Amino acid sequence: MENINKTSRAADERSKNERPKHWTPPSSLDAPNPPDGYIHRWLRYEIAGYQDTANMSKRLREGYELVRSEEVENGNHKYPIYDKSHKYGGHIGVGGLVLARIPLEIAKSRAEYFDRVTQDQMIAVDNDMLKEQNPGMPMNISRQSRVTFGGGSKK
Repeated sequence: MENINKTSRAADERSKNERPKHWTPPSSLDAPNPPDGYIHRWLRYEIAGYQDTANMSKRLREGYELVRSEEVENGNHKYPIYDKSHKYGGHIGVGGLVLARIPLEIAKSRAEYFDRVTQDQMIAVDNDMLKEQNPGMPMNISRQSRVTFGGGSKK
């Protein structure tokens, strides 16, 4: 009689040896990693079928540079590229957006500028409100929020 090495079917199942795979929906706005010293951002060039030239010219004046497909990972990537007949042909883009990069120091400087503008606006609103204050009913400017759940104290 011949020796046949039999293993049970349960031992052969991959599901016991393999980790379960979790599906996640793909993101439309995946972007390649930017080079050192830069950050990437999607810029709107079109909305509802109309060109947004004001937005694009403003962003380009701020220091953004459009990312060409050849500049990313030697051109070997899975990112959508506009064809040559498109206004932004050869650039990475999707659905009215085009990928751009900006130097990190300019992006930080821009963020600091808008933080200062916001702070100045908050101070102006506070001063305007305090100007209307009545000495009999002083206003308290508190930038804290509180959450309470009904009822109050019961005795």
